[in-house]
Amino acid sequence: MTYTEMLETLKKLTLTERLALMEAVLHLTREELQQREQQPATYERTERLAAAAQALQPDYTTDAELTSFTVLDSEDFTDNDGYVRRPITEETTHDQSIR
Repeated sequence: MTYTEMLETLKKLTLTERLALMEAVLHLTREELQQREQQPATYERTERLAAAAQALQPDYTTDAELTSFTVLDSEDFTDNDGYVRRPITEETTHDQSIR
C-alpha cells in the first residue's frame, strides 16, 4: 500500500478509529525508540572500539607512563570469586586457575 493509498484509507475512518490508530502507531514508535536506546548497534560499537584501540596501540607500546604496570603481567592475581588466575601466556589459558 502506498502512502497516498494509506491517506485515502484514513479519510474513510471515523475520528475515533483514526485516534485509536494514532495511539497504536505512537505506542509502536515509542517501543522501537526504547529498544534502540537500550541496545546500541553492536557492530558499530565494536568497530568504533577496534578503531580506537588501533589508534592508541603505539601509545600503549611506547609510552612509559602507560607501560609501567606491564611488569606485573607475569604475576598471578585473585579474581572476585577468590580464584587465583595466572596471566595468559603461550603456555596457559585464561580458564586455568587454582583455588
